Amino acid sequence: MKDKYYRTSRACIACVVVLLACCQSGCISSFDVTSDIQGWPKTEEQSSQYFAGACKAVQQTKQGAFMVSVGDIVPPDRVYDEIKTVFGPDYRWYPVIGNHNIENPEGMQWIRNYVKQNLYNIINPGPKGSEETTYSFNYKNAHIIVLNEYYDGKSDTGTSGDVCDSLYEWIENDLKTNNRPFIFVFGHEPFISIPDIDNGRHRHNKGDNLDEYPQNSHRFAKLLRQHHITAYINGHTHNFSYAKINGIWQITVGHTMGDADQNASSTFLKVKLSMFKCWVEVYRFNKEQDAYQLNYTFELK
Repeated sequence: MKDKYYRTSRACIACVVVLLACCQSGCISSFDVTSDIQGWPKTEEQSSQYFAGACKAVQQTKQGAFMVSVGDIVPPDRVYDEIKTVFGPDYRWYPVIGNHNIENPEGMQWIRNYVKQNLYNIINPGPKGSEETTYSFNYKNAHIIVLNEYYDGKSDTGTSGDVCDSLYEWIENDLKTNNRPFIFVFGHEPFISIPDIDNGRHRHNKGDNLDEYPQNSHRFAKLLRQHHITAYINGHTHNFSYAKINGIWQITVGHTMGDADQNASSTFLKVKLSMFKCWVEVYRFNKEQDAYQLNYTFELK
């Protein structure tokens, strides 16, 4: 009983410390989210129409503390070069594994090495066999979990999108130790595919997402509900959507590849945090204005 009281008291003290730190460091903090970055310009003059243009738009909208890219980062070294060019070498970037990443062994090894060299001092590494491609970390009053949904318990490229037993157990243990009020979970595949909010395009329909393994998907969703996560953020479909599904906010970023996919608007998100509130700004490329514009703002509650 005494140990339980001690652990509870220590957790409460940690929460107070986190909240005080947030107050002292300013009212609002933010981070940026991109996804499905593929396709590259043939000439440097075209770069503004692709991922480089999206990075410049992120910068112009007052870049957040870091960026999370929610999978299908192909090739990852070129994506990171663009990020460093625009934001500088000290800007933190957190890659998420997508289905197209596991098709490229060299790219996977590059991501593993990048995480080891740049992020290991600030993250909690994932389960054995996925230490560099599943991880979690804290930022201000938020806890952030990055999942490799292609990990099969042994290999980090061993399955299609799933939350296998070993990954589930790691997530469960990670969430138990969290003391931050906001929790964001990032994975490449959605629970279910939802059409693009603007033009209704639908890709990766039923059975081509986490719903390919319904029992594991339902178990995963139940765990996220139990821990009252703020949002589950994913990519995969190239379409932007947001919806509350059985009590969980699912935010599908869409794509951030510019003209490499002209069938839905290129998109990036800014996730903003205050002491007691969290909301998302959605920027989408407007061809008529030749610029990214703020299209949607919604609170996560």
